Amino acid sequence: MARTTQAAPAKRLPLTEETDPSCLSPAKAATMLADAPWRRFAVIGDSLSAGTGEPTPGYTTMGWSDRVADILRRVRPELAYLNTAEVGATTERVLAAQVERMAAFRPDLVHVPTGANDLFQAAPDFAAIERTLRRLYGVAAATGARLTVFTFGRAFVVPRFADWPDRVRTLNGIVRELAADHEAVLVEMWDHPVNDRPDLISSDRIHFRAAGQAVLAAEVVKSLSRAVAAAGH
Repeated sequence: MARTTQAAPAKRLPLTEETDPSCLSPAKAATMLADAPWRRFAVIGDSLSAGTGEPTPGYTTMGWSDRVADILRRVRPELAYLNTAEVGATTERVLAAQVERMAAFRPDLVHVPTGANDLFQAAPDFAAIERTLRRLYGVAAATGARLTVFTFGRAFVVPRFADWPDRVRTLNGIVRELAADHEAVLVEMWDHPVNDRPDLISSDRIHFRAAGQAVLAAEVVKSLSRAVAAAGH
């Protein structure tokens, strides 16, 4: 009796920005934001706001915030863009060193940070963190701009803090509450499927690599698109 052999399963090709189902092409993203009213986009905060991260083969090496600015500029060529985000900045540091420049810029769309660096202490005082973030969001909202913010993904891990996931959950809860108070565009990344990708995080174990930046930018665009539709622009 002849022996039959099974063909080896086809090797799965790695994702690229063009094949990644969680990404948006620039053309599609621009179409989704075709009615967006924003002409002055400001980003304040820390390295997560800046879009810090290592390259991923097959993806453009560009942070999420620069990606979103690029899409908005495709819709509004006159778009002005300011990014004052600073690596390592705490919320207090953002208040002291960035908000004045942001306000002078006269934005109509502002991304505000989640406060990641406030968690890097032995015992975070979440009541104090909430008060400081509330001050920051209030200053940003006082410009009259629409606010955007994202929650932290669960892929972020800091081994020296055994309670890190609980810290992130608590901070995300504060961010959700503040976002609701200011009618901010909230981008939920805590349980996004991208968190399960083994090559998502840079070697520092904190920042999304380029693939994650592309996915985050797509989620921001989708959330902004829903906000535009809800406003009837």
